Amino acid sequence: MAAGMTRALGLDFGTTNTVLALADGNAATHSLSFTSSAGTTDSMRTALSFMKDGQLGAQALKVEAGQAAIRQFIDNPGDARFLQSIKTFAASALFQGTLIFARRHSFEDLMEVFLRRLKTYAEESWPTEVSRLVAGRPVHFAGSSPDAELATRRYNDALTRLGFPEIHYVYEPVAAAYYFAQSLKSDANVLVADFGGGTTDYSLIRFERLAGKLTAKPIGHSGVGIAGDHFDARMIEHLVAPEIGKGSFFKSFDKVLEVPSNYYSSFSRWNQLSIFKTSREFTDLKSLVRSSLDPDKLELFIELVEHDEGYPLYQAISATKMALSGADEAEFHFAPLGKAGHKQVKRAEFDQWIAEDLSKIEGALDDVLTKTNTAPADVDKVFLTGGTSFVPAVRNIFNRRFDASKIESGGELLSIAHGLALIGESGDVEQWSA
Repeated sequence: MAAGMTRALGLDFGTTNTVLALADGNAATHSLSFTSSAGTTDSMRTALSFMKDGQLGAQALKVEAGQAAIRQFIDNPGDARFLQSIKTFAASALFQGTLIFARRHSFEDLMEVFLRRLKTYAEESWPTEVSRLVAGRPVHFAGSSPDAELATRRYNDALTRLGFPEIHYVYEPVAAAYYFAQSLKSDANVLVADFGGGTTDYSLIRFERLAGKLTAKPIGHSGVGIAGDHFDARMIEHLVAPEIGKGSFFKSFDKVLEVPSNYYSSFSRWNQLSIFKTSREFTDLKSLVRSSLDPDKLELFIELVEHDEGYPLYQAISATKMALSGADEAEFHFAPLGKAGHKQVKRAEFDQWIAEDLSKIEGALDDVLTKTNTAPADVDKVFLTGGTSFVPAVRNIFNRRFDASKIESGGELLSIAHGLALIGESGDVEQWSA
């Protein structure tokens, strides 16, 4: 099929945000826009909210996605089931689904429901004829022992249900590089670092223009299942967990034992909080209150989970993290913690908390340069994309190694989806496929 004839849709199904871009023919793309009760936007928070609705019948649920899901959840405390960052479960064999109002939903069900809501919100702008879908995937999926084949099978299952005739997968940083390379004036070795919510991915690509056509040769990839969500978790671990009983003790017969720390690892991953609420772990935690030596703290913990404070907490942590990108000190403010919910945080403290994560992010950078036998001087352009690239300690990794004139950033939300659509429109999508 000629490039001009191809209707290619690029899907950047992100941990935090999802963007869809359509190739218009002739190397142009545009983002799909979505109109929900929360307004119109061209990127969608990757979140879902389910609520019983008597008007729809006994079994039917009112489902919202994105900001509308957040609004439904906040406006109906206790009545809405809220899920976010569903991508983090894609590669986990342990995640066999979650119960939503007594009905089990697999990962594939959740991904399908989310994309169907987006299709509804897109209304007329959803393309009627798409010849191929090009979906992004991380180099390394998030999770402790991610299974990339399982994740791809799950993606395929969900996307096939939506009726796409042809589905391709491209590494997310490769798509970002392709988008970025459209503006290159000369041949270049480009290193793209893509910082998502759940993963950090690197791609090193050689771009050349032959007879006006952009060609590329992938040199190497690497990645690690660590990114912005881990930084949030570290902040929760230090600012919040001690206030809700982490490190406290309980009595068991004649022994004094520490409250198990696994309760707090579930709590610090805000995307897992809604699943934690319905787990046996949470039931066990509630039974500890009577024997706790610090029952007030555990009661506060239980209250935060029962009142679905995970999302407001994530917003408070995010605001502090963003403020620390521009200042040496920022206030953490989270009213449900009472007096303990007002703290000053120094950037130096934050950098210390994330030091281990930073060294893994830097280790993956070493990995791609070493594997491909590339010296920093041989890299012509470094393109940083994704929200976590704004964290000064992350930028410093690159500032230490590469000349400042080589480092660029931009298109934080859109570059991947638009790169995917452009790759889909090109005549050689197979060359780019993961």
